Amino acid sequence: MSQSYYAPKGGLAPQTALMTQRAVFTEAYAVIPRGCFSDIVTSYLPGWRDTRLWIIARPMSGFAETFSQYVMEVAPGGGSDTPDNDPQAQSALFVTEGTLSVTIDGTTHALTAGGFAYIPAGSIWSLTATGDTPARFHWIRKLWEPAEGLTRPVAFVTNERDLPKNAMPDTEGRWATTRLIDTEDMRHDMHVNVVTFEPGGLIPFEETHVMEHGLYVLQGKASYKLNKDWVEVEAGDFMWLRAYCPQACYAAGPEPFRYLLYKDVNRHARLRGPWSNPGHQG
Repeated sequence: MSQSYYAPKGGLAPQTALMTQRAVFTEAYAVIPRGCFSDIVTSYLPGWRDTRLWIIARPMSGFAETFSQYVMEVAPGGGSDTPDNDPQAQSALFVTEGTLSVTIDGTTHALTAGGFAYIPAGSIWSLTATGDTPARFHWIRKLWEPAEGLTRPVAFVTNERDLPKNAMPDTEGRWATTRLIDTEDMRHDMHVNVVTFEPGGLIPFEETHVMEHGLYVLQGKASYKLNKDWVEVEAGDFMWLRAYCPQACYAAGPEPFRYLLYKDVNRHARLRGPWSNPGHQG
């Protein structure tokens, strides 16, 4: 079955509609269902033309600390020549619809659905929606954490469709990961992957570990275990997990269950300060 990438279109449910009743915010996780992506909760950014966005994650004391994540919608011809006001912020872009032109330190790249761009902290970059329809993409931001003996990562562009799926051991390919960032490159302090479960695939134990997660469902549906609760999720939903939140998954739908995954990696746990991460300002 072909890959697909769900993207919200906004709008507002009619007054006759029931509310979604699936949005959850707890001490350990949050679920933002796709029905929450309405026109009345969009945001705007200075320096961006013909653009709106949904901010679905931001650093919050006592919850997730390391990253922010935006779902961007840029009208044809829109974009920004000065997209980010923080020179310490690295960015990862993942396109779900439309076409983008992204220029990073003087080199221009064209991105379509499935396209991914890594933009190192301190880069000079710009972005324009080049098609006849809006460009929709995820923008993940994290402050890059220096480490002794490591230089900053370099910029690169790829597409999920061109990368291999790496099957998890002993799963017969039912659970696989497409690694958008090289997991062996220690310069990177975050990973961004696309995780795919074929129908019937599952996480057969409760993962409980230090990385915090952002999971945006690109395709399909599943039952997902979050802390003490099983929740049903579908394409367009977003899950936000703090460190050590137990998680498991069972892909019960008729098509693959796929999500875009962020997690923080490859650095010491900070020991100073109440929450000890420089990403508070997002």
